[in-house]
Amino acid sequence: MATEQTILLQEISNLRSRQAQWNPYGWYKEMRENQPVYYDAEQDVWNVFLYDHAKRVLFDHEYFSNKKERSFIPIPRIMDNRSNVNFVDPPEHRNRRALLAKAFTPRTLEAWEPRIQTIVDELLTEMEGHSTVDIVEKLAIPLPVTVIAELLGVPTKDRVKIKTWSDILFLPYAKETFEDTAAKKGQAMQEFHEYLYPIVVDKRKHPADDILSDLTKAELEGERLTDQEVVMSAIGLLGAGNETTTTLISNTFYCMLFDKPAVYQELRSDLFLVPKLIEEVLRFRFPSTNDRKVVQDTNIFGPEMKKGQMIMVWTGAANRDETHFPHGEEFDIHRPGNQHHLTFGAGPHFCLGAPLARMEANIAMTSFVKRFADIRPVEGFDVLEHLTDSPMGQTLKSLPIWVEHQR
Repeated sequence: MATEQTILLQEISNLRSRQAQWNPYGWYKEMRENQPVYYDAEQDVWNVFLYDHAKRVLFDHEYFSNKKERSFIPIPRIMDNRSNVNFVDPPEHRNRRALLAKAFTPRTLEAWEPRIQTIVDELLTEMEGHSTVDIVEKLAIPLPVTVIAELLGVPTKDRVKIKTWSDILFLPYAKETFEDTAAKKGQAMQEFHEYLYPIVVDKRKHPADDILSDLTKAELEGERLTDQEVVMSAIGLLGAGNETTTTLISNTFYCMLFDKPAVYQELRSDLFLVPKLIEEVLRFRFPSTNDRKVVQDTNIFGPEMKKGQMIMVWTGAANRDETHFPHGEEFDIHRPGNQHHLTFGAGPHFCLGAPLARMEANIAMTSFVKRFADIRPVEGFDVLEHLTDSPMGQTLKSLPIWVEHQR
């Protein structure tokens, strides 16, 4: 993979420091107000920052296609994989997505709810008796990777390996370290593949009640998926299935500690506010992005965009667009309509795992709030010491918090 195929987000935003990447919201605001449709000549990439523009790009595959040769997405891609849902458009996309969608229907997830609750309870019990805990290490990381591994039918004892490979595959590219990062990803992809392949072969012979078994039986275009295609689907689901939810749970605690410290006691008095909290975190502190290829010349956003150019959708900026979210720079769990954020995308490519991510976060937060009387930041906490490179610039690799137990 060459740099020409990869859109380097840092080169567009020019957010170089960890602090700037963790808090890109000032730059988002500046772009919304001054350059809402911005052309980056060096990489030949258009950029949109307003809510209506972002939604149009995500929905309109007649103008903006997901069939693309270039992307900011850092996972190495195998383009001829028929089960890949990310680099096709409808109607082909519909058939591929249907293979995976069954695992994420409300009925299927409802059946998983008790198991997710059990996993959460076990993780919270391990925190009992400790006055400080690293909430990323003890909850945000193990919960999603355990759930997605169980859902897929992969041994959960291997969750540390799975998480390590996923983290490497999601490392962002930067100009200076491109070749090194690409080599690391290639190695992780190979190891991940070698790990999953025998599991898939065994599932085909001895199917169980899990997604991998379902995929070995599924048909696409009248043919069964090959073992290779099932493996690649599993890698995509295992990676995406824990990355986003880990970030969501980590950021939820950060928001409660630093963006609106009074909110924890509000939740204690009314647990029905937990889903509103989760949606506001997704809107307020989730600097996500999407990309598409321009498939026909257009000036629908003003400037002339040419067929073949790329367009970046800065959904983290769109989520604070004041025309859709008044006082968008404020964290407010009582905000009406905060669930209309674009963090999980929109249109045909709306994130398949969104219902699972929401369910895990809601169960985790409701259970945590019931069990612990209060939380506070630990003394001397400096966020810059707790960040790691991620597709979103920076995410929390650890978050030590002080917890008050029930009396």
